[in-house]
Amino acid sequence: MKKFYTQVRVLFADTDAMGIVYHGNYLRWFEAGRNEFLREIGFPYAELEKLPVWLPLAAAHLTYLAPARYDDLLEITTWPSRLTYATVRMNYEARQKESGELLVKGYTDHAITDDQLKLIRAKKICPEVYETIQKIVEENEAEDAPQP
Repeated sequence: MKKFYTQVRVLFADTDAMGIVYHGNYLRWFEAGRNEFLREIGFPYAELEKLPVWLPLAAAHLTYLAPARYDDLLEITTWPSRLTYATVRMNYEARQKESGELLVKGYTDHAITDDQLKLIRAKKICPEVYETIQKIVEENEAEDAPQP
């Protein structure tokens, strides 16, 4: 499966009164993973905005399995799992880097719009981006398919 990895270190400011990472911070780290994914496939978000292609958040789903704490080194895994003409779903996992323990998993759905937030046909407006992401989605689906 083609996945992309980003590391983040938990700052003291990322924790709540209980000494664990505040739940909303995972969305920030998932965004960092998404931005690095786009950079790694050759389409940094800043370049997409010039087209203009925006990816506003339409939905987010997170499942919290275990807490992260101050100074933990986390590895954020990011990969696309679905692409339509005007939406993309990105999946994520946050793991404690040293132990590999899965802490949080989830996904975000993004509309693909212009700078006026009007849905666009990604395949037509930015075919290179669309085809690159679609290829990754298809490769991942093929690896996940049951083997005969």
